[in-house]
Amino acid sequence: MKTRKNTTRSLRIRRHARVRAQIKGTSDRPRLCVFRSNRYTWVQLIDDVDGKTLAQATDWEKPQKGKKTGKKETRVARAEQIGEKIAKLALEKKISAFVFDRGGYKYHGRVKAVAEGARKAGIRL
Repeated sequence: MKTRKNTTRSLRIRRHARVRAQIKGTSDRPRLCVFRSNRYTWVQLIDDVDGKTLAQATDWEKPQKGKKTGKKETRVARAEQIGEKIAKLALEKKISAFVFDRGGYKYHGRVKAVAEGARKAGIRL
């Protein structure tokens, strides 16, 4: 008999499967999906009916050449900026509401900052 190893990643994937069974994104109200690694955060707007990604944003961008970054930003502050960025992209496509998919993560830290950044930019979650 095989033993099942409950790693942090496998537990997160199981939680995410439970969440995904409940939520579906449409073209009117797409799913705002958050993925975070130890270093970066990715956010996508997904229409599950058509199976298309409508927009995406990440903090995995190289600084422009010759531009000094100055003070080191925290990952939470960058996540809030990503939330604002994805909201602006959505408003350009005339999308004003999302279904929030936290990706199996706790609604805390960077995940919460993405949601608050999107709300700040004028999107309903």
